[in-house]
Amino acid sequence: MLSRRHLRVKVLQALYAYFQSGEKKIDQGEKQLILSINKLYELFIYQLSFLIELTRFAENRIEDNKRKYLPTADDLNPNMRFVENRVLATIQQNKDFRKQEQLYKINWADEQEMIRLFYNRLRETDVYNLYMNVPEEGFEEDKKIVLFIITELFTEVELLESFYEEKSMYFVDDYHLVTHMLLNFFRFFDTQFNENSQLPPLLKTANDEVNEDLMFVKELFRNTILNSSEWDEIIAGSTSNWELERIAVMDVLILRMALTELTEFDSIPIKVSLNEYIEISKYFSTLKSRVFINGILDRLITEFKQNGRIKKTGRGLLDN
Repeated sequence: MLSRRHLRVKVLQALYAYFQSGEKKIDQGEKQLILSINKLYELFIYQLSFLIELTRFAENRIEDNKRKYLPTADDLNPNMRFVENRVLATIQQNKDFRKQEQLYKINWADEQEMIRLFYNRLRETDVYNLYMNVPEEGFEEDKKIVLFIITELFTEVELLESFYEEKSMYFVDDYHLVTHMLLNFFRFFDTQFNENSQLPPLLKTANDEVNEDLMFVKELFRNTILNSSEWDEIIAGSTSNWELERIAVMDVLILRMALTELTEFDSIPIKVSLNEYIEISKYFSTLKSRVFINGILDRLITEFKQNGRIKKTGRGLLDN
């Protein structure tokens, strides 16, 4: 589920924490990096569980209304479209999801007030009311309302985000990243998914023995640290008008990572690495920083090509 860009961002965050803390044990920093990645998956399962809990809350509300002293016709014949949402019902019945939910000991019993407030906010939206009342119904309509909740309400309702911030410090920085993961998951969700399907893995595995993505983040993290002194000298030599101490900390980290990837990962095209770190700089630095990083990397890539420092094994990778 995680793209390489997301993995690069996780490494960047881990490197920032490593250097800011003055930590000298790379193994310990690496463990924290892997833990933070695993916490992404935990938050992903929490958010799936939250969506299902919304339908449970709606169902309990319907049952309570039926038991009123003087129930209305709507109370006795309720609209069950959201409660019976096919997409969320399929997730709820999935064995892998239920296993993960039990593993993380997820329980919403003490959070019913938050669930109520979120559900009421959902019921106020025009999209929800249209979903509940239009004649057309089916799997795609059920999927659209789930995507709406994730796209609009997960980012709008601060109460939910605050809940996760209190739950784990690792959830603070990754809330919006997990929202993006959920959107990708549900966009490709179809009727083939059933109770025996496996949830998508967080990291790609090349085969039964080698986790390709895990190796990528470990090597990028470790080699960036090991080569940081050399990269700092090269960066300083390429910025004649700037002393290294005057360059923003995040800009230096991005440059260190980019130089590590360009020289240590021979199967990743040069253009891919260059574009990825320029894109990352847009979110973690300023517009001026992006232009600065682009200029430094362009200059150093030309220099590294000439002295053979960059070596790519795939055909055409050196020029792309």
